[in-house]
Amino acid sequence: MDVIDFPDDLVQTQAAWNATYQALAAPRPRDTTALRRRLLHLSVRLWWHPYWETVPSVPAARSELRHLARAHGAVRAA
Repeated sequence: MDVIDFPDDLVQTQAAWNATYQALAAPRPRDTTALRRRLLHLSVRLWWHPYWETVPSVPAARSELRHLARAHGAVRAA
């Protein structure tokens, strides 16, 4: 698949979703209700982002976005 140029807000939202998911998956997370609500809110923002109306293969693009956000998260952590 070709490299896709995602909007910055979409990549940031996916990175925030990843971070929230990791916080919720941690042993004994604090404030699980707030984390679940945030995860749901971010999921809705990701799913209904207007960008998805412009790509020919949405499932492949969603997968690439998740991969890109994980890679950016690893770079920031280093």
